[in-house]
Amino acid sequence: MCLAIPARVVERLQADEAIIDAGGVTKRVSLALVPEVAVGDYVIVHAGYAISRLDPEEALRTLALFAEMQREMPGVPA
Repeated sequence: MCLAIPARVVERLQADEAIIDAGGVTKRVSLALVPEVAVGDYVIVHAGYAISRLDPEEALRTLALFAEMQREMPGVPA
């Protein structure tokens, strides 16, 4: 099973890379598949690559759902 997560681009770097924030976790990812993405945009990230741009409202709904699932599963690491 594969999982792609929504994340917000917080910094553009050189060579089609960026720093993203995925629920408080920051990571360097490739933007090679979505070079038009700008700081503040939400993207879907899978295996170190931003694979598509995401509507901000949809991203926030998904992140809220992830947070709710985490609250409902005590003992599962964040």
